[in-house]
Amino acid sequence: MTIIYIIIAVVVVGGLVAAIFFGLRFARQSEEGNIDPVMMRLAEATQRGEVVSLEQAELQQPFFERVIVPIIKKIGEISTRFTPQKLLQETTLKLELAGNPGRVDASTFLATRFVVAAVFGGLLLVISIFSDNSWSFTRIFFTVIGFTALGFFFPQLWLQGRINARQQDVRKAMPDALDLLTICVEAGLGFDAAMSKVSEKWENELSIMFGRCIREVQLGKPQREALRDMADRIGLPELTSFVAAVIQSQILGVSLAKVLRIQADQMRMKRRQRAEELAHQAPVKMIIPMTFLTFPTIMLILMIPAGFQIYGIMK
Repeated sequence: MTIIYIIIAVVVVGGLVAAIFFGLRFARQSEEGNIDPVMMRLAEATQRGEVVSLEQAELQQPFFERVIVPIIKKIGEISTRFTPQKLLQETTLKLELAGNPGRVDASTFLATRFVVAAVFGGLLLVISIFSDNSWSFTRIFFTVIGFTALGFFFPQLWLQGRINARQQDVRKAMPDALDLLTICVEAGLGFDAAMSKVSEKWENELSIMFGRCIREVQLGKPQREALRDMADRIGLPELTSFVAAVIQSQILGVSLAKVLRIQADQMRMKRRQRAEELAHQAPVKMIIPMTFLTFPTIMLILMIPAGFQIYGIMK
């Protein structure tokens, strides 16, 4: 029965994680398109010729959007009163660096940490109570505390992973993007038009940030301020250096094409150096799997026949 309870717990946790993932993805797609999901469903029903009220359209939303998200937001509003302002600012910065997945604010994200911790701890508490093998109070206490702590830190680890993945994506795309920028500028396009071309040609984090920067400039924000904000939203030293070089060339009147070509050469050199660094780290990283997986297997293959022979001689 213990195995059954563990399987049920794994299924429930997996379903919860999947619901959070797809719910946040749906919310993100809706927010990026500036579309209210309720109005979107109402418009779809109207196009099909169906008579649907606003309440019915709202009930057609996914369970996550209709129930879970409002509860988490309410918990976030309550927890904001007791959360230090510095922690909210740090969380807001990390969400911005991660691209703000799900378009949640800092208070909602902090509330999500408490909800996930309660779910993890509650599942382990239920398993320990209804298990056939009676657990001692000490074992139950430390197990529940451990999994509650794991659930509390899991969203933070997930967010940090999103930040690292986003920065890695931008770092890989920068050399090729700078090459395309250089070609466009040398062909006679302005810097804004060149960034727009890069945004149209590719679909990655860097092109998305270029497109957002162009839209901010079109809405009236100064170009230098938009570029600095773009660098701050990524938090990558290479992009910060690129933005500083572009702004400096505009201030001093230096040829922008020459600056972009120099920056592209430097980015390619850094990419080559990072590849060489990872190649040198590979032998060290291979020691652990070789020690615990390869060497024991080789020892078994070599020693078992010799052990049988020694056993036969001694017998």
